[in-house]
Amino acid sequence: MILGYARVSTDGQTLDAQLASASADKTFAEKVSGAKTDRRQLQRAIAALGKGDVLLVTRLDRLARSTRDLLNVLDDVAKRGAGFKSLADPTFDTTSAHGKLILAVLGALAEFERSMILARTSEGRKRAQARGVRFGRKLKLSRYQIEEALARREAGETLTDIGRSYGVSHSTISRL
Repeated sequence: MILGYARVSTDGQTLDAQLASASADKTFAEKVSGAKTDRRQLQRAIAALGKGDVLLVTRLDRLARSTRDLLNVLDDVAKRGAGFKSLADPTFDTTSAHGKLILAVLGALAEFERSMILARTSEGRKRAQARGVRFGRKLKLSRYQIEEALARREAGETLTDIGRSYGVSHSTISRL
């Protein structure tokens, strides 16, 4: 069975052109931004797919706005044993060996891009730490207040009383 998916971004746009060009047994259509990953009709279309079925769109940008989003959707389709076709982009056809190759290359590129982003982020974090930049939450108490609170704790004062005097919870004092 061929299941179509049609989407427009705004109420001023019409689904007519997409619906007319798609020769699907059943079509799921919605008017929602492609930037949203939670699209009800797309989820319904994917859920309706069975083994050997095909999800059909008129153009790739109707399905996804980013490579990551596209790969996630295509992974969901593949997990159901179904294929994918784009009428305007015939290279994106997972029912053919050529289309599977193109998608495998895209997947590898996306994975490479993600690993490069992680490496750059890690290097930037290390450089910032070397410059003295602190990460995480800002301390609720100054160094002087921490030393004073520890001394008061050693003297036997309750955590609750110490915390109240600094405007923090007893839990904050207990973690010092």
